[in-house]
Amino acid sequence: MRGDSNPTDSDSTDPRAYPLLANPHVVLSGTVDYAMYQSFRDQLRDAPEEGTLVLTLSSLGGDPEVARLMGDEVRLLAEYDGREILFLGKAVIYSAAATFMANFPADKRFLTRGTRIMIHERQMTKTINLSGPLKTLTATLKATLHEIEHSIKIEEEGFAKLVEGTRIDLDEVRRRAPENWYIDAEEARDLGLVLDVI
Repeated sequence: MRGDSNPTDSDSTDPRAYPLLANPHVVLSGTVDYAMYQSFRDQLRDAPEEGTLVLTLSSLGGDPEVARLMGDEVRLLAEYDGREILFLGKAVIYSAAATFMANFPADKRFLTRGTRIMIHERQMTKTINLSGPLKTLTATLKATLHEIEHSIKIEEEGFAKLVEGTRIDLDEVRRRAPENWYIDAEEARDLGLVLDVI
């Protein structure tokens, strides 16, 4: 995949070192939602059926469950077709975009110069209206608690995938995510979160 390189500066690699990244097959930008998922599916359908597949993404975030859904598509494609699939993050990889990136092995992830990753905890805004017999109120509260507990479990699984094969300890993500952890491209490379910066 990598050829000879002539770094343009001390922090990034000459993009010509990775010629496959110059012409991505799937280009995604904007909010991670079902419209992005449909575009993702359409572009996958039109992509070559053999060889390395390159996906690029630039996003301020969105629906983490859609990010997980697209991530499952990538995983299944890699596992069942045995294809190499590369991720190239551009400009911003925030929130749900980082969740999607986590579905690529660390050595298949790249960022462009100046790109930032932002990792944070899942958010919830919910109003609970308690009205009715006391036993039903208990069930309502328990249901919300179960929703929170399950969401935390999913979040932990995502954090574990994101740092697998990197120099980042899972406890560090747990510690820094509540305050929104911003990581620039060069730091991400130095931490092993991505293979290289172009």
